[in-house]
Amino acid sequence: MRDKYYLAIDIGASSGRHILGHIEGGKLVLEEVFRFKNGAVSKNGKLVWNHEALFASIVEGLKKCKELNKIPCKVGIDTWGVDYALLDGNGELIDEIYSYRDERTLAVIDEVNKICGKERLYKRTGIQKQVFNTIYQLYCDKKSGKLARARHFLMMPDYLNYMLTGVMKNEYTDASTTGLLNAADRNWDYDILKELGFDKGLFKELSMPGSVVGGLKLDIINEVGFDTAICLPASHDTASAVMAVPSSDMPLYISSGTWSLMGIETSEENTGADAEKSGFTNEGGYGKTVRFLKNIMGLWMVQCIKKEYNDKYSFDDFVSEAKKASDFTSKVEVNDLSFFSPDSMIKAVKEYCQKTGQQVPETVGEIVMCVYSSLADSYKQTVNEIENITGKKFNTINIVGGGCQNTYLNELTAKSTGRKVVTGPVEATATGNILALMLADGVIKNLAEGRSLVAKSFEIKEYCN
Repeated sequence: MRDKYYLAIDIGASSGRHILGHIEGGKLVLEEVFRFKNGAVSKNGKLVWNHEALFASIVEGLKKCKELNKIPCKVGIDTWGVDYALLDGNGELIDEIYSYRDERTLAVIDEVNKICGKERLYKRTGIQKQVFNTIYQLYCDKKSGKLARARHFLMMPDYLNYMLTGVMKNEYTDASTTGLLNAADRNWDYDILKELGFDKGLFKELSMPGSVVGGLKLDIINEVGFDTAICLPASHDTASAVMAVPSSDMPLYISSGTWSLMGIETSEENTGADAEKSGFTNEGGYGKTVRFLKNIMGLWMVQCIKKEYNDKYSFDDFVSEAKKASDFTSKVEVNDLSFFSPDSMIKAVKEYCQKTGQQVPETVGEIVMCVYSSLADSYKQTVNEIENITGKKFNTINIVGGGCQNTYLNELTAKSTGRKVVTGPVEATATGNILALMLADGVIKNLAEGRSLVAKSFEIKEYCN
């Protein structure tokens, strides 16, 4: 029988990839068939996404499947959260799609919090206050007058699905990152929408992972050479990554990449004062679970440093240099806003050390060691907070995603936290995306079976403290 292929289109803030998955010999086999660059661009003083190039890359990857004669029966798109498109009554974009790193929200955060009440907002939505939250972005659109022209609100993966199929849906896990969902009933919080003057008609009924969006539009079929079913995975990339954590119980995980998303998967939201004070967020997971987690700045800092050195050093080089400076002890608070979008990450790290009275890093190794050890310490703090808030103890941390390839950071994490660290799979987001497609197709019965499949399909490494 011809292999049945499933295609995950996994798009991150800096790159995207088309990854085919199929079952062979009782294992899940992944094949990357196309990779492309992504990134926010500056346009008329605004930081926006090049959505036209992004969509063109999606189509190119579909064409690659045709060239390989590996036609996917189902396709799912996942991306980062919080960013969205506003469309008019004709289904056309009203304006550019802003990047969450644009600073426009800084002027409205206090106003939104005053209208809704900062503590009340957290109690209802369970979303950690972040300058980039959708709720603040959308309020900027209201104040600019743009929202008055909008008839449809689509998160980034929703918009890309619409471009492929002509069908508009709002997927649950990505919508959960907006700060506009009620944490308790897992639906749009219509009271919050009303208070902020957001027309509830903009927002579709939430669709769950596994739902079919539709087939390809005729012009897309003609361009790529086949039709397929576009389905909803857990379209927020972290929600997909958590699906691929190879653990049978409630896992403590880090989805490690540009961001480090650290938390647990649970059945109930936690919107108490301790959770709010510690900066935790409650986002949606597969099966309407809750991802109780903290957003940690992550390897974004290292990526920026690498870019500043004009890619002279590889990530492996950074590890080698950091090991040479392993006795360097200065640390930074990785979630400090000075590291969010600085002109120079190297300068930001040095200035933070200087103003906190620590030794200023000078060499490449000292700078990177400072970041690695600071991340490991941040993970330690977060583990302790999760245990204190939930009353549960965790002996193991599951690290998934591209960042789990950094063996030195894994070692530092095990040492700092005092927990066993289990790493893999590397392509966690794409793997979780494909699991959702297979669940929808009935190839696997439930998520527990999917996670068992992951555990026997990919290399899983352990680091002891």
